[in-house]
Amino acid sequence: MLSGLYSLLSASIFVQLDAVDVAFTEASVGAGITTILMLGTLALTTDWERTPIKLQVFPILVVLATGAALIYGTLDLPAFGDPAAVANQHVVPRYIKDSGREVGVPNIVTSVLASYRGYDTLGEVTVIFTAGVGVLVLLVTGRRGKPRGKAEADRP
Repeated sequence: MLSGLYSLLSASIFVQLDAVDVAFTEASVGAGITTILMLGTLALTTDWERTPIKLQVFPILVVLATGAALIYGTLDLPAFGDPAAVANQHVVPRYIKDSGREVGVPNIVTSVLASYRGYDTLGEVTVIFTAGVGVLVLLVTGRRGKPRGKAEADRP
């Protein structure tokens, strides 16, 4: 709980520093999802051990194929920090030069994420929220019909 409170206080500090984008991320991940996952872990932890799960091959193959496709997709990316990359030639200089005048926010990162890429940032927040709801649904449905502990399992 202290970690969640610390993240929430950090998010308020980021708002005061005009870094609203970082504050959104800190509040949703640090104070939100992390706290929910910790409470869910505590709720699912019992004093009895489950039998080992049988190894399933198909999900492992799907994960390996997806990972290989993602690694293959990164081969076309420009080198990290390449000054000749298209984004560094056209987009970045315009943001540095014009963002303060066009948006009115002194922090360039906040002006880019909150104004120029506002819908993208909204999409990221939506994905984080959806992931949190999905975890909650998995935690709630995973507990039905299972004994809570030794004392409850031995009851008639």
